[in-house]
Amino acid sequence: MHLDKAKKRIAKQVKKGFHGYPLVSLEYFGKAGPGKTPESATEVVVSYIEEEGADPQKQTFVSGGDAREDETIQSTLVKIIERADAKAVTEIDGISTLNAL
Repeated sequence: MHLDKAKKRIAKQVKKGFHGYPLVSLEYFGKAGPGKTPESATEVVVSYIEEEGADPQKQTFVSGGDAREDETIQSTLVKIIERADAKAVTEIDGISTLNAL
């Protein structure tokens, strides 16, 4: 699947809003220097919640570049959403900062 098509399909699902469970949530992470915000997302964490009150199942995908522009990752996200038969998809705006462990 082409990158633009995958990104549009994800955006369309997010735009629909919350319509129940199962819920798939996407959050992008990047590394940033002191006092700076990340400019590219090196990781995306996909959370799957089957029903209200259930613990989320999480999977992380790592990219050598920007995960938002990685065709393989974006296509995989579309497949996860479809196979989960998600009634709702959420995406955290922007890029969260990875904390050094």
